[in-house]
Amino acid sequence: MQKKLSKLIFLCISLLIFPLGVLGYSDYIIPGGENVGIEINSKGIMVIGFYKVNGKLNKGTPNIKVGDEIVKVGNKSVSTTEDLIAAIETERNDQKVKLTVIRDNKEKEINLDLIESDGIFKTGLYVKDNITGIGTLTYIDPQTNIYGALGHQVAESNSNTTIEVKSGLIFRSLVTSIDKSASGNPGGKNAKLDYSTKYGNILQNTQFGIFGNYTAGLPKKTLLKVATPDEIEIGKAYIYTVLNNEEIEKFEININKIDKENEIKNIYFEVTDTNLLEKTGGVVQGMSGSPIVQNNKIIGGVTHVIVSNPTTGMGIFITTMLKEGEK
Repeated sequence: MQKKLSKLIFLCISLLIFPLGVLGYSDYIIPGGENVGIEINSKGIMVIGFYKVNGKLNKGTPNIKVGDEIVKVGNKSVSTTEDLIAAIETERNDQKVKLTVIRDNKEKEINLDLIESDGIFKTGLYVKDNITGIGTLTYIDPQTNIYGALGHQVAESNSNTTIEVKSGLIFRSLVTSIDKSASGNPGGKNAKLDYSTKYGNILQNTQFGIFGNYTAGLPKKTLLKVATPDEIEIGKAYIYTVLNNEEIEKFEININKIDKENEIKNIYFEVTDTNLLEKTGGVVQGMSGSPIVQNNKIIGGVTHVIVSNPTTGMGIFITTMLKEGEK
C-alpha cells in the first residue's frame, strides 16, 4: 500500500477447533500476490490541512490539528464531507460552530470561527472522509474466507494517522506501469482501478495489515502450509507479486536476518532476482503484502523497503497476520 516515507524506511486444510468454540486459522491457506485496489471510509472526517479564505488563514482554527477526526457538528453526528457541510449550515451559531473531534483516541470539543466569503461560511479546513490506494493480497483462509493484505496499516499521508474503518472494500486493479526504485527514492506501482469487480470488505485496519471477508469466488490455487517463525531459515525464499496487468510472478530473494522480537519487522531480505531488479530496482510501493514463500511454505508478507537501499526490505510473519485476522 502506498504510504508516506520516513527518512530511512518506507512504510511492500484443517480448521483448528479449540474449547469454548474459539476458531483458529487454518494450517493451509491460499497464497495471495494479486494487486488489489483499496478503499476505506473513515469513521470520522479527517482534517488533513488548512487553506486561506480571503487571502488569510482562519485564525479560528488554532485548536484544530492535522489528524483530528471530526465526528460531530453541534449535536449532529457526521461521517462524510457532505454531512459536514450540511451540519455547519444548520448547527452554526452566527459565525461560530462547535465541533467534536477524536484526537489520540479521546473526544475533544472545539469552538471554530467561520469566515463568510461570497455568501458562504467557510472553515479553512481541508478534510477527507476516505482513502483510496493499491496494495497486495497476502493470503485467504479457505475455511473462514478471512483475508489479509498489506502487512501494515493504512494511514492518511498528510498526518500519518491510522484510518479508523467505518466501511471499506478491496477490489480489482490492473498494474499499468512501474516507477523504478533508486537509492533515497522508492518507486511504485501504477494501476488502473476497477471498482466494478469487488473481492471483499475491510473490517480491520491495524499495524499488522488490513483484514476482512473475501466475498468473491476463491482463487483456484495450490494451498500452502503455514510456517511458524521457528521454521523460517536464513537463505533463499521467494516473493509473489504483480508487475504487469494481473500476472502474478515469482521472484527470488535472500533472507539475511530473522527478528522474532519485533512486532512487524520480522524478516529482513535482499532482492537477488535480476529480472525484478531490472524492472523495479528492488522493492517498490504497492508491493506491501506480497507473500513470502520458503520451502513451499508461506512464511510472511512484504511490508517495508529500506529507502537508502531499495534492493532490501522487510516482512512480517504470516502467523502474526493470521492471528490478527481472526480477531
